[in-house]
Amino acid sequence: MRVVATEIPGVLIIEPRVHYDERGFFLETYHADRYRSCGIEGPFVQDNHSRSAGGTLRGLHLQVQRPQGKLIRVVEGEIYDIAVDVRRGSPTFGRWVAVTLSADEFKQCYVPAGFAHGFCVMSSVAQVEYKCTDVYDRASEVGIAWNDPVLAIPWPIADPVLSERDRHHPTLAELGDHLPTY
Repeated sequence: MRVVATEIPGVLIIEPRVHYDERGFFLETYHADRYRSCGIEGPFVQDNHSRSAGGTLRGLHLQVQRPQGKLIRVVEGEIYDIAVDVRRGSPTFGRWVAVTLSADEFKQCYVPAGFAHGFCVMSSVAQVEYKCTDVYDRASEVGIAWNDPVLAIPWPIADPVLSERDRHHPTLAELGDHLPTY
């Protein structure tokens, strides 16, 4: 496997080794020792799987009291994946990283705890699986407006399909003291 660092320390792109033959392909999507040696500690305690129609945007989400690191991969379709550093005091606070993940390329993205995460679906449908370092805690969850003008994320869709909750998230500045300290 190959691990590519991004411009924000801790956010990593993982390119697993894929073995092809006349039957199809095989790859390891996670191996604790190998991932740990690359800086992805875990432990992972919850796996999630979503299926979304084209044009759907999910996010930007995070948990404050129980922050989650996430290892994200796409098993069908293609997404534009975003990680936003929301750790107050971090030298990269308010900066974000974008990566395109697709089922055809097998790349994964590791988003450390203390980051908001979101994605939009660029294919007709996408199925996304992600491992989490803590369990879901609704009381701890907050969101950031997908179209926060200060973040200025260039989403590849102009009019996304959003959940009612995702339509009403505050901006990063409006969250203020509710964010984790680095």
